Amino acid sequence: MSKFKAIEPSVYPWYKYSDYTFSLGLATETDAFISGHTASTFNAETGRMIVVGGMTDQVNTAYDKIECILEAAGMTFADITRVVENVTISGLPHYAEAQAVRIARFAGHTPTISTVMVDALLRPEAFIEIEVYTTKGGGKKLNSGDDLAWARNTVTEGHDGSVFLPTLLPIDKDGNVVHEGDFVAQYRYCLERGGELLSQVGLSLDNAVTTYDYSMPETRTIYGKTSRVRKELLGGAGVFPGAGGILMSQLHKPGVLVAIDLVASHHPLKGVNPGWKRYDTLSYTPGVIAGKTLYMSGFASLDMETQEATHAGDIVAQAQSTYEAILLVLKEAGVGPEALVNTIEYVVPEGLKEYRGVAKVRENLLAKPWPSSTGALCNSLLRPEFLLEVFPLAVLP
Repeated sequence: MSKFKAIEPSVYPWYKYSDYTFSLGLATETDAFISGHTASTFNAETGRMIVVGGMTDQVNTAYDKIECILEAAGMTFADITRVVENVTISGLPHYAEAQAVRIARFAGHTPTISTVMVDALLRPEAFIEIEVYTTKGGGKKLNSGDDLAWARNTVTEGHDGSVFLPTLLPIDKDGNVVHEGDFVAQYRYCLERGGELLSQVGLSLDNAVTTYDYSMPETRTIYGKTSRVRKELLGGAGVFPGAGGILMSQLHKPGVLVAIDLVASHHPLKGVNPGWKRYDTLSYTPGVIAGKTLYMSGFASLDMETQEATHAGDIVAQAQSTYEAILLVLKEAGVGPEALVNTIEYVVPEGLKEYRGVAKVRENLLAKPWPSSTGALCNSLLRPEFLLEVFPLAVLP
């Protein structure tokens, strides 16, 4: 059984968290995964969840929630190793406000910052959703730098030897976009930049356990050309990292065609595959065990034998298929759904109307304590038929 327990604050005034199929966060005595939080609050007069205020107010509310959850787990902001900021297109013009609040709230502590551009959040008025990872003492700072601009340098070691890199962008140290108009060259630049950061801390791209990339719809037709780049740069230890690809309408700066979030590990890597032959020729692996952590690729509703997308137009059926595939990877690793500690769900606009039905799928297939979770809207997925893609993470007993 997993040692992670649900974090349950005795007072949490924003909404009744027990009504959901995700936890506010999961924690052991030393580590925690906190769900993504926006400024959403239950309004008793209307009986609805609402989000109020501009970026500064919203970020403060999100951090108020996170502080409350951390306090219930016996932790503080000083224990945070990684911050994932999901910033909406409408929130991007106000992003400097979010940075200012973060700097003030963290009072000199500088975790690794990952900034993911999303089309929108499940609460449409929300500008930002913030997810954090923690390790008592704040983990180990491996590399640091001025992270106010997009060319960031802070690298942190967190739970179980995981190594968090900041979001990798095709932007040089002077703030200029490189290889404008060349998606594949930008993709290579981002991975090579990740390799540079890892080399500075005694690792290499051979240590990568996941690469989640974000590009735009116009790159879909040439996306397959990144496979050659990945095969040249990744998998040198005999195991390709898990991977996922999401399409957003806009990224961090004009001219940026791709952003990559890369996680590495100090531990040796072991690939996990339930027997799906499609991965024999691909540049990513269904799951990678490093230490006691199972890092996984993104999953959608795909027939692993025919490679055809399934359940067109039905997000609930797609969620069932997606989570069943995730459970097969967990089973191959010798665990069940109780090992899941975090899920990130990306939903396309066409799937949003019936998205509530996904909660029932999670209730039927997953286990308490529910994993921490974050959800966001993307423009589309690499296969146009997909309505949902899930990025899972598990910890083995």
